[in-house]
Amino acid sequence: MSLTDKRLEDLQIYKVLQCVRQKDKRQIEKLTKLGFPELINFTEPVDGDSALHLACIANDIDMCNFLLEQGAHPDVQDRMGRTPAMKAAELGHDLALDKLAKAEADMTVVDNEGKGVLFYCILPTKRHCRCVQIALECGADVNNCTINGKPVFLQACEQAHEIKEICLKFLERGADPNAINLATGRTALMEAAREGVIEMVRGILERGGDVNIFDNERHNAAHFAAKGGFFEILRIISAYNGDVGLIAMNGNTPLHYAAAGGFADCCKFIGQRGCDPKWKNLLTKTPRMTAKEGGFKAASKELRKIERLHAKITKPGAKEANPRFAMRLHDWSLEHQTALREAFEVVDRGDGTISKDDFVSIIQERCDFVDAELIQTVAQAHDKSRAGGINIEEFFKGSKYLQKAYLISSFGPKKKKGKKGKGKKGKFSIPMPICVIPESLCPRRTDGGPPMYMIETYQNVTDGNRFHRDHPPEHPLQDDSAWYIDEPEKTYTKINYLTKEGDIVSLKKAFEEGIPVDIRDVYYKTPLMAACGSGNMDAVKYLLEKGADVNATDNFKWTPLHHACHAGQQDIAELLVKYGAAIDAVTINSATPLMRAIESCRLDSVQFLIDSGAKVQMENRKGQNTLDIAKAYADFRLIDLLQQKLDRLPKPPETKADKGKKGKQPGKPKSAAKPKQGEAEAAKEEPPPPVAEKSIFEEKKESFKDNVIHLNSLITSGATKKVDITFIPRKTWTPEATTASLIRKRELHRERFTYEVDFEDFMMPFKKNFMGKARALEMAS
Repeated sequence: MSLTDKRLEDLQIYKVLQCVRQKDKRQIEKLTKLGFPELINFTEPVDGDSALHLACIANDIDMCNFLLEQGAHPDVQDRMGRTPAMKAAELGHDLALDKLAKAEADMTVVDNEGKGVLFYCILPTKRHCRCVQIALECGADVNNCTINGKPVFLQACEQAHEIKEICLKFLERGADPNAINLATGRTALMEAAREGVIEMVRGILERGGDVNIFDNERHNAAHFAAKGGFFEILRIISAYNGDVGLIAMNGNTPLHYAAAGGFADCCKFIGQRGCDPKWKNLLTKTPRMTAKEGGFKAASKELRKIERLHAKITKPGAKEANPRFAMRLHDWSLEHQTALREAFEVVDRGDGTISKDDFVSIIQERCDFVDAELIQTVAQAHDKSRAGGINIEEFFKGSKYLQKAYLISSFGPKKKKGKKGKGKKGKFSIPMPICVIPESLCPRRTDGGPPMYMIETYQNVTDGNRFHRDHPPEHPLQDDSAWYIDEPEKTYTKINYLTKEGDIVSLKKAFEEGIPVDIRDVYYKTPLMAACGSGNMDAVKYLLEKGADVNATDNFKWTPLHHACHAGQQDIAELLVKYGAAIDAVTINSATPLMRAIESCRLDSVQFLIDSGAKVQMENRKGQNTLDIAKAYADFRLIDLLQQKLDRLPKPPETKADKGKKGKQPGKPKSAAKPKQGEAEAAKEEPPPPVAEKSIFEEKKESFKDNVIHLNSLITSGATKKVDITFIPRKTWTPEATTASLIRKRELHRERFTYEVDFEDFMMPFKKNFMGKARALEMAS
């Protein structure tokens, strides 16, 4: 092909791809007919994407149908060897994949790395699960392996906790239960045990998975289950005769990993099932030493018991009361309980027992790792009378041939036994419940809408092509967007959330509709408290201008000043004090705003409150003053400041009570002087004042508005026929903040909270200080 033809071909390819993105079917059809032959299947020179690739990536079903009708091949591959089906499966576009499947796309095609379409379906969403179902129905290879030898089933088991349904579908479709990664030696069973998915472990073992195979580092499934503390998986591994005492290349047994995680039940189970508790790893540490270093007392206690038991058993001539085969048989019987019960029902005598011979034959037929002689031993332990038979329920309990501590029922949390008899009752303190406003008492709207603390979120809907925040309409009549743009549904949000976000427009609209400025949520918090706690200065100013109560209290009797000081907002605290906030208001535990400022470790806030007259000698309910709280938070700046203030306070004078002296008793108050008899008689004889009577000739005065002459003049002048022609637009533009004002607002926000406010892990001063102290204590321990 000449250079000119190659250039023309590339141009036509890019034109087709451009038309696919623009959904220009007419132009695509024209290019297909008049362009190069099979142009619809040509791929882009750089990445190798074809037109069908782009349609599947965009999940454009209509375009996929059109391209297939125009002759697009469903199995065209890009430079990496990926087909449109792989692209659709990777993005979870199940409808596009279904369309390709109906077009007879080959689901067995692999890319340059040897990956089939199933590799691209391994993601934890419902759409990807649907893609797996479509691919399997169309013949996708469930045992597909990469060039490096990694099976698709094993890769799915690596994420078994998130995609359990996909893994189970692979098993149902015939995935190899012994799938192994040649690079690491790990099997699907190991990955399922590491993820802790019981259904997957059980399914793999039921289909013939090798329980005792180990990887390149000599780790088997028991190691991974013990590392995660998955007791049920360890029980299943033991039921299938798994080795729980295998020593890895680093010298660790499953018991070491269980001890490192502090899993007491796992330690007890592994130690009983045959793992050496005194084996030392390459670091010369036994499992008990590992648990002790980790601070796991319960695991260390169980390991100590196992070590003592192991020492008794390993003595020469010692007889083992609980043989390992009996424990494995007990685990196996519980795992296969359903199948065994069905077999026992066939030979049941009718009273829940079976004969000894039937019992031995059924167990020997189904359990291949226990010899016939050992099964006879278990049968004799049940049938001591040699005629009564073997009780089925007693066999599953295992108490006839194992001690109680070795039964599966002995594991797990122990039930607390009630004490018999009446004992001395200790002090019982009822925890104080959080006080909330009952739902029935929350103020609601008259129209039956949501509670009044839920307000409508303002949405400035307008034509974005004509108006925006930097180009608002010059006149209300200019914005006629409401006539051709549908209004969105009303959205109600808690007023305190909108206050924290600084949505002043929604607050203004709510207050205009009659919502009180001090409306409380279920925790008795007002919008002013939310604004102070979040450090939103603009919202605080607006609410104070609207007359918000600066001394309102919430369910813990916190005032807005408490919230502002706890958040370390000195400027907001200054504004609240200016508006009359009580400087020494106490909470439910007698804490003051000064104590909250100390907890946030903000020196400027503490200094301001002290200068404003806050009392440093006040104490909370625990008897702690401000200095004690500062010492608890270990801020030496505050400790020095408060110590100086307390030292400067005048000490109260010591007064001695005067003993033996009695105070003077107050005299009786003198009674009021009684009036003399002559004065009383004169007061009785004095006549009442005369009452003025209206004249019968006096006429009522009519108002000027009711005068007939005045009304007649209004009618003749046409004043009563005036019509109000004022135009009220359907929607009034609400001024939005311009880009420059938003940038300025962000700069002010950074000045108040530092540049960390732009990150997701930003924390307010109190929380940041508290988390820092907690991390320091954790590192020290």
